[in-house]
Amino acid sequence: MEAEIRAEFESSGFSIGGAGPEDAAQILSTLLSYCINYKFSPADLVSNWEVYYLNRQLDGLKLERSYLDGFLSHLQNEVKERLIEEEANLHVYSSNDVDMLLNNSHADEAAFLDTPGSKQEKLPGESSSTELTPLTSDRPSSSREAKTNGCHITPFATRVNKFTQQYVLNSDNAASMPSKREAETTEDELIRRIQPSQRCSLQVQRSQPEPGCRFMYDRMEDRFNYLEDRIRKSATLFSASGLCGEPADATLASEEKMFAVGMVTCDGEGRLNEKSILLQGSAEHSRGERVRLDLKDLDHFSLFPGQVVGIEGHNPSGHCFVASKLIDLIPVSVGAQLPSAKKQAVDNGSHHQNSDAGTLSRALSSVIAAGPYTTTDNLLFEPLQELLAYACRKQPQLLILMGPFIDSDHPVMKKGTVDQTFHDIFYFEVLRKIQDFTQYLGNTVCVILIPSIRDAHHDFVFPQPAFDLNLPEDITHQISSLANPSFFSSNQIHFGCCTVDILKQISGEEISHKPPNGKPGDRIGGLATHILKQQSYYPLYPPAAGVPLNFSLAKEALEISLTPDVLLLPSDLAPFVKVLSLGEGRDDQKQFICLNPGRLAKGIGGGTFVELYYNEDTSRTNASIIRI
Repeated sequence: MEAEIRAEFESSGFSIGGAGPEDAAQILSTLLSYCINYKFSPADLVSNWEVYYLNRQLDGLKLERSYLDGFLSHLQNEVKERLIEEEANLHVYSSNDVDMLLNNSHADEAAFLDTPGSKQEKLPGESSSTELTPLTSDRPSSSREAKTNGCHITPFATRVNKFTQQYVLNSDNAASMPSKREAETTEDELIRRIQPSQRCSLQVQRSQPEPGCRFMYDRMEDRFNYLEDRIRKSATLFSASGLCGEPADATLASEEKMFAVGMVTCDGEGRLNEKSILLQGSAEHSRGERVRLDLKDLDHFSLFPGQVVGIEGHNPSGHCFVASKLIDLIPVSVGAQLPSAKKQAVDNGSHHQNSDAGTLSRALSSVIAAGPYTTTDNLLFEPLQELLAYACRKQPQLLILMGPFIDSDHPVMKKGTVDQTFHDIFYFEVLRKIQDFTQYLGNTVCVILIPSIRDAHHDFVFPQPAFDLNLPEDITHQISSLANPSFFSSNQIHFGCCTVDILKQISGEEISHKPPNGKPGDRIGGLATHILKQQSYYPLYPPAAGVPLNFSLAKEALEISLTPDVLLLPSDLAPFVKVLSLGEGRDDQKQFICLNPGRLAKGIGGGTFVELYYNEDTSRTNASIIRI
């Protein structure tokens, strides 16, 4: 079984070893014990290692002895979560439970029960919950969970290290960025550079499908047309770029070098590996037939199912295409622009906006967060309340909130013990709080809500229409809902957003090979650039389990026709803010910012969000990952 474990790691691009061969044998023996003790197959073990590797952002592709202790802790947590899911009423005791039982005296318990939840520790200048949400007092009876916990201090309320910065992008240029301690007590001068009275512009370039769209009517023809369209359009772009020859049929036997365009597929139902890679051509060039790919002559590559690539090589036998060059960056169309009618509206709106703002073109302060917005032990939405209080102090021009808002994976939702509809919970616990927030700040702030397929109160389809908010007319210009995915601009800064966890899904399917002596690459950065290289918010095919991809709606909604300045990809992976490049080493190299704000709530504790100040370009832009 040790040989199977080694082979599985190597097929995923990882090597096992240390200073000598005896280290590799000892590591394999340890991994074997993990498989036996926790009943993992080699494939399961490698999948867990990839998640641990990405979350820890480890360097290199070698599994060393120093990583084993941390990996063991990760496996133990996975097993514990699996047990909890299997037995909903099972509680796994930890050291925190023991400390709580040992330290709680009767006097402490009495004080604890006597302390109202409204007396939570607040930051200086922070508004209380009653100041922020005066309208929520007239809501109907909330869930039993919220009623029960309303008079107790929750674990989230007693958290430490509030609003501390975990990472700062371009910190050398942020002279006025506060330190971790100052962030809790002073105004952020970085955000205050733009006066609160200057409202940002907002133009929506793409937000499809529309609310009320018809879905669940997919046909096999829709699936075929979507895939065929992607391959045919990519072949046209490769041909028009002049960098490659005319696409040929890769399935035909030929000793001459040829160039082919097709989609990467797997010859079975398992994970992709070097022996199972097939190239599926278009119906136009190869009648949609597939041919096996031989990548032994390539020193590096990164492939996943559904990826459209251009490949140069030859097919001597007619059964296997031997690749000598692989291009995974689909060329951008020469005339790639925003839709003509909407582009005109953007230009007019921007001109009007900037006539008042003067020199404030392409400058924007924003706060960005992704759900869940409440902890798993209640439905009080305390993390959302804290985030809005933070935004009240900092007064950003734009607040971007991405789903899930009413998380279908929340334990209370799964049990069905709430006495309100999901729509009522969204309206009274989320939307009312956001309305109060905008009324508190006046017309100086814009709020954007983007749904998730995990939202229990919304359409379970991807692409996903925007929320139908039915807001009062006097506030509709401040609170907007966009589709998932969507493309919009604010102060001439282009944003692209997709709330499906495509990063995690591609990471589980990708196969990559690096040069033997090559420098370790940025794995997460590589996953993010796949999205823009493929010009699609969801290039993975077949879609991951649980993703309700509707091919009849996907053609225009998932297309990325223009590279955004900021790409928002919320994920369960570790939060990050990165400056990435497309077309590295070329004259037309394009830099953009990609960020994952993390989840605002994690279990019974707080998570993270991102504060972004975009200033003209990536080199002068500052961003912070902040713990709630």
